[in-house]
Amino acid sequence: MDILEYENTQEIKSHGHKDFPFNIYLCSIPLDFSIVPLHWHNDMEIIYIKKGKGRVTVDLDPFFVSQGDIVIVPPGQLHAIEQMEGCSMEYENIIFNLSMLMPAQGDSCTETFFQPMLQGQILFPSHFTIESSLYPSLSLCLNTMDEICKTFGKGYQLAIKGQLFSFFYTLASSCPSPTPRQKHKSLDRLKDILKYVETNYSEKIPIKDAARICGFSESHFMKFFKSNMELSFTDYLNDYRLTMAARMLLSSSGSIATIAVETGFGNLSYFNRSFKRKYGCTPTAFRAGGPDF
Repeated sequence: MDILEYENTQEIKSHGHKDFPFNIYLCSIPLDFSIVPLHWHNDMEIIYIKKGKGRVTVDLDPFFVSQGDIVIVPPGQLHAIEQMEGCSMEYENIIFNLSMLMPAQGDSCTETFFQPMLQGQILFPSHFTIESSLYPSLSLCLNTMDEICKTFGKGYQLAIKGQLFSFFYTLASSCPSPTPRQKHKSLDRLKDILKYVETNYSEKIPIKDAARICGFSESHFMKFFKSNMELSFTDYLNDYRLTMAARMLLSSSGSIATIAVETGFGNLSYFNRSFKRKYGCTPTAFRAGGPDF
């Protein structure tokens, strides 16, 4: 189960296929979930805020976002989406693989723009507000894709690709010169351990195993993780497991005990106490009332 699979209460607006890897998800915080934990993947992601306010983090830099904002997450960048206290947020999550814009034999677009982006050699601004000079052009592309995806008319794939090329053209031609992305060993190590947690959170993950993934001693790893994440690895792991448990409570009919085990909690009493501390209610009450309980 990966980071996207648990977001199963989202409305899928476009179904991706291997020959056209493009999706638009409609998401609501906290109706669907209160947080998308820090994670990364090999797809391009554009987050388009439709209503409300929230926080989006990209490579550990937080952005407070509101209606109309656009956040661009290139492949491989760490990112998270969170609820702001007392606020709700609706947004579109546009996810696609850059391969759909890159011919197999390669071309100048691939060599001068897409491939360098994939390799982290160029970096554009992540956050665009309605005050940005680029905003009218960028939002027009996203709004046009919305209209296309209402009907999926004949040849819609061509229209979607056209809008994506226009979107990237705006970035390439109007932004300051792309900034070479500095190789950040700390981020790379952090990505390794977060991906490991994402795929192994249901199992026991001793500190020594986590430290080995990063190539650190246990004491160095604990200092490294806390300095980057502002919480201990144990606290992060428990919080991630509780987040996944909350998703399962809303999306499956499995028993509380089963979900506790499947999310890495061997002790049901400890799971119930931890869950109530995080969400303010028992797992049973959360399932009955949802995130707005």
